[in-house]
Amino acid sequence: MKKLSVNINKIATLRNARGGNVPDVVEAARRIERYGADGITVHPRPDERHIRRSDVYLLKEAITTEFNVEGYPSADFMDLVLQVKPHQVTLVPDPPDAITSNAGWDVVKYQDFLKGIVAELKSAGIRVSIFLDAVPELVSHAASTGTDRIELYTESYANGYSKNKEEAIRPFVLTATEAQKLQLGLNAGHDLSFENLRYFSNCLPGLLEVSIGHALISDALYWGLENTVSLYKRELLAP
Repeated sequence: MKKLSVNINKIATLRNARGGNVPDVVEAARRIERYGADGITVHPRPDERHIRRSDVYLLKEAITTEFNVEGYPSADFMDLVLQVKPHQVTLVPDPPDAITSNAGWDVVKYQDFLKGIVAELKSAGIRVSIFLDAVPELVSHAASTGTDRIELYTESYANGYSKNKEEAIRPFVLTATEAQKLQLGLNAGHDLSFENLRYFSNCLPGLLEVSIGHALISDALYWGLENTVSLYKRELLAP
């Protein structure tokens, strides 16, 4: 069963814009789960411009589905996730000032670094996923780190979908096929939307989980949060 994990960073951004605790990030996560999501994703950044470290601790206690924490494995980030022990940690190569994730790991250059990080997380009982560009040749290098899964960075697919969806999906299918051969779990995320999700889900072999935040939360402004989660889940699972 393919899983929908909802990234709630944008809800935290809205809260932080005004101060206080409205909207309540923890309550939003609870409702998103109740509305049918299979998990909650957060990406705490060093400047805490959306999700705060304190949110991560509170969410760990509140979430009843799957908790996925994304981030660059700095000393502070590793300290946080090793204390909280979410179900999954997704390693991203973002510098601290990045607005959003914009590339996958260079798993050749950072092979030794990632091996150490992956081993430390797995020894704590945490499933590990590595953010990766849709390049089939990179998959074996990702597998060599010991990671459980890869998360395909899907911006190029989203950008190319309206022009030529068959061409846009091709490298993702090839990369997913290579992941299957190497028995790596497959996640995906970044710029997936209601418009492009169904085709992506139907084309990718072995897809286990998608993480969607910006588009889903934006659509919820028009459609309502409960309805939007339901509609995205339907698109993910539709034949």
